[in-house]
Amino acid sequence: MHDDIPDSPAKPLILVIEDEFLIREVVVGALEDAGFSVLTADDGAQGTQLFAEHSADIRGMVTDINLGEGIDGWALARTAREQAGELPVVYVSGASGHQWASQGVPNSLFITKPFAPAQIVVALSSLLVASGTAHAPNAP
Repeated sequence: MHDDIPDSPAKPLILVIEDEFLIREVVVGALEDAGFSVLTADDGAQGTQLFAEHSADIRGMVTDINLGEGIDGWALARTAREQAGELPVVYVSGASGHQWASQGVPNSLFITKPFAPAQIVVALSSLLVASGTAHAPNAP
């Protein structure tokens, strides 16, 4: 699909919250290469603000669990789900996997760091298709 085709559907907008710059850039690159549009935040407060401003357009979220001081990825996803009940969420973390069953929102996926960027794209695309919230672009 080409962006210059007038009647082509808009790219699904994904919010990525990751405090590690290099990881955030790798995830963003993989998502954009797969046909997504991306908003980024480097902490929970910024992620919460961006979600509040763009919640009508955001079709999925990829969030680290440990985001430094303040709100963590678990709380961020729960807050987002209060506003958008079917929002696909992919959690990423080098730890915290054992908490996913108790802390994660339903119908989400958890990916342990380190990961291949394609894992994020496939996980998010799978959740988008399962939720019926948006057409998933080209997964690898």
